[in-house]
Amino acid sequence: MGKLIQNFETSDRLRKRARQMIPGGAHTYAKGDDQYPILSPGFIVNGYGSHVWDVDGNEYIEYGMGNRAVGLGHAYFHVVEAVRAELERGCNFTRPSRIEVDCATTFLETITTAEMVKFCKNGSDATSAAIRLARAVTGRDLIARCSDHPFFSTDDWFIGTTEMNAGIPKVIQKLTVGFQYNDIESAQSLFSRYPGRIAAFILEPSRGEKPKDHYLHKLRRLCHENGALFILDEMITGFRWDVGGAQKAYDITPDLSCFGKALGNGFSISALAGKREFMERGGLSETSKPRVFLLSTTHGAETHAMAAAIATMRVYRHEPVIEYLIRQGNTLRSAVGQIVAGHGLEHHFGVQGHPACLSYSTLDEEGKPSQAFRSLFLQETIRRGILAPSLVVSYTHSDEDIERTLDAIDEALGVYKKALDHGVEKYLVGRPSDVVFRRFNLQPPAARQPQPDASPAG
Repeated sequence: MGKLIQNFETSDRLRKRARQMIPGGAHTYAKGDDQYPILSPGFIVNGYGSHVWDVDGNEYIEYGMGNRAVGLGHAYFHVVEAVRAELERGCNFTRPSRIEVDCATTFLETITTAEMVKFCKNGSDATSAAIRLARAVTGRDLIARCSDHPFFSTDDWFIGTTEMNAGIPKVIQKLTVGFQYNDIESAQSLFSRYPGRIAAFILEPSRGEKPKDHYLHKLRRLCHENGALFILDEMITGFRWDVGGAQKAYDITPDLSCFGKALGNGFSISALAGKREFMERGGLSETSKPRVFLLSTTHGAETHAMAAAIATMRVYRHEPVIEYLIRQGNTLRSAVGQIVAGHGLEHHFGVQGHPACLSYSTLDEEGKPSQAFRSLFLQETIRRGILAPSLVVSYTHSDEDIERTLDAIDEALGVYKKALDHGVEKYLVGRPSDVVFRRFNLQPPAARQPQPDASPAG
């Protein structure tokens, strides 16, 4: 693989400054220092295609792709050109811009299961608007969210259900209940336990596993039989499972659905879409029922973000993006599986998920999930020029990128094997990473420490 990356001096200096000014040192918890090993790039300065460069000049093939927001690749030409042209005309006005109609038209031509759409800036805006709308439509307060799916919103209705629920009144926490994916009986039990009280069920169409035995259709029917709305969160599955979303892939029409992330190829735009009879409650045509303050954001219709979305959707519709993502993801998963077997690590490292949205699991000597071994794997792949908090591919991940990645993973798993035999503490530099949703900070993200005697590269 050549010379190992070991210089993070500028990143280390910036980490200290950032934590003095920014809570957590980053504006997204998933990007925080506690999510990465000590030996890692703290700050990225630019990206092109599937590659990024940090503040110390180190280059990486990236597989986080902006927390799955970049599907085509960083600085993708068609998207950047559309944004540049729109910015020259201004980005925010007192009245709606023409591009708002153009973007809505393109979106509804792409997501054909929806009848109306309203744009906003992030996923939490969209999902929380869907929850408010469902409560208004049904006149009910309780929300059922899929407990197997890790994140829906930064707002109280969801965060109140996590370990990190400080500052959220218990009365709010009690308004959200959980159910299990692919388990229709867990949904039925909620309707039995809370008859006439549940406004909506919200879930991702999939986290990689397919819905079994027409699960989504059964859950939608159960919701409608009990007067609740059926909401799909397509932040991740949208523009990865199918051009028309996972709802098209699984032939299911939700009452409401939420899109974001890859919609603008990294630019800040998200969408709440759904049936006209529900969406109109936030409009001007409904006269017999109370108005819903659905979405109203100063920056929700910034013209350059909509230009990015239009350009992105056109690429997905006219080029084989989905097919390419699936092909590269399947290649990656199959080859990693062979590497894992070659090291005898079948019970300690695994790759799972949809081929366009792969993740991996790291298990310790006893076969239990391990943050220490996850940190070690990240540390060793980063050393070899791979930044892979997940294994999410983009339209610009080339065959050469995949080959280089596999070489790095092969070497990293060699270190992983030694750590299983001799102890992970002999190979991991500094503290392990931690989970985001935790009640307390058990340890501060310590500064870089001297490398252990047993070289991780050895």
